[in-house]
Amino acid sequence: MAPLSVFRAALLVSFSVFLTVVLGFGLPALLNIGTRMLGLPETSVTECVVGLYLLFVLYMASPRIPRGCVEVKGKTVFITGCDTGFGLALAKHLHKLGFTIYAGCLLKDKGGEGAKELEEYHSDRMKVVQLDVCSEAQVTQAAEYIKDNLEDADRGLWAVVNNAGVSTFGQVEFTSMDTYKQVSEVNLWGTIRVTKAVLPMIRKAKGRVVNITSILGRMGNTLSSPYCISKYGLEAFSDCLRYEMKTWGVKVSIVEPGNFIGATAIMTRESIAITANKLWKEAPSQLKEDYGKAHFELVMAHIRSSSSSGQKDVAPVLDDITDAVTSKHPYTRYHTMEPHCWIRVQVMTHLPAAMSDFLYI
Repeated sequence: MAPLSVFRAALLVSFSVFLTVVLGFGLPALLNIGTRMLGLPETSVTECVVGLYLLFVLYMASPRIPRGCVEVKGKTVFITGCDTGFGLALAKHLHKLGFTIYAGCLLKDKGGEGAKELEEYHSDRMKVVQLDVCSEAQVTQAAEYIKDNLEDADRGLWAVVNNAGVSTFGQVEFTSMDTYKQVSEVNLWGTIRVTKAVLPMIRKAKGRVVNITSILGRMGNTLSSPYCISKYGLEAFSDCLRYEMKTWGVKVSIVEPGNFIGATAIMTRESIAITANKLWKEAPSQLKEDYGKAHFELVMAHIRSSSSSGQKDVAPVLDDITDAVTSKHPYTRYHTMEPHCWIRVQVMTHLPAAMSDFLYI
């Protein structure tokens, strides 16, 4: 990990120097040209540059502005994907804050460790339900169970946190159509399925829908097309839902985590090896010949090296989800990522593709 950290530090320093040079020489010139074209007197562009840079630093470094908190007592939150990772940690965290939690676990009926851990709370505010978001029957059953067991049915369900998700990797030509469908079935259609099932209860509470997308829901990435497609779609669904729910007083928020592979173990070296073997084994002979085993192994080595990368603490994600659930005025999007990831998202989504491709691809 040390060489990777040094590389990232060097990259950030280089980018900072580049940005400083551009701001120091290019922006003053552009400001002078602009003021002359508008017939305005030239002002001190140095102050303008410093001011803009100061605003950027304040935006990145300042703590979140308090926007009021809702009353927690008596409110219920439904969380999907509570077997591991963000979902398991979030269920514990929101329960500690006083919420009644319905934790959807894929492996509850199979004795999954996450479900067992939550059941051991022996709390009437921690209810574990069997939930495969790909199953219409299980989603309907979970929604009915929640409806029948709400402490106050007239108050409805305060929030649903659509956290259940899967990830995979592979170049487009190596990735089967079944894989594309399977990833979207969980990440996209599963979220839509759950949301539709509980939305009447959410509307009654004038509550919250919180969808966990990803940094890769805002920008593409090599070897990640199935995941990117599902998260791009989830971003679109969330935006459309937000427009429709405004008249009902329901807030819809998107949480976009950056790289938390190391914290969630969503991809381990073992799972990567299994997937890599499957990709190569199922690839047509012509495809193997065109790409070559050496190239394929090089790509897989890159994937393996990322299995423990990223942030190791899920606390930033929990904080943002909690804010989306408890704030009186939640944000539309929470960019839960490191500064260099945030900068990359802005570059990839705002600069011309030729420029962003040159910098990152």
